[in-house]
Amino acid sequence: MSRDIQVTFDARDPRALSCFWRDVLGYVHPGPPGVDLPGDADPLAAWDEFLARVGVPEEQRNSSSALEDPDGRGPRLFFQQVPEGKVAKNRVHLDVRAAPGLRGEERMAALEVECDRLVGLGARRVRRHEPAPPMSAGFIVMADPEGNEFCLD
Repeated sequence: MSRDIQVTFDARDPRALSCFWRDVLGYVHPGPPGVDLPGDADPLAAWDEFLARVGVPEEQRNSSSALEDPDGRGPRLFFQQVPEGKVAKNRVHLDVRAAPGLRGEERMAALEVECDRLVGLGARRVRRHEPAPPMSAGFIVMADPEGNEFCLD
């Protein structure tokens, strides 16, 4: 039997990091428990109102954030605030499938376009790995705004 998973990120700024990954993946912030949000509502504003209403002190309101796949296929992402910064290479990383079905220069060109978009969102380009058939189709290593490495694949 397979299991559903949640991917958890330790973060200095959970809200900002979740906004970055929301824009990378096309995920959404879920609304607060028991709150029905109209389609045009800002879920982060709804969370601010909810947390204030239930008495969470302002300095604790950025202690976590979450994202969900609007299509219900991908894992939930959870961002939790931790006091320490990232000090070493992460042992688990995400591969963002940005060029499915493409090969060679067409693939690498599509990865470069996505790389430029993500740099505009606050990511950092780390290095490019050229295609090396048959074992690698090529990829670009990136880092999110808090330094967590991921690959455009």
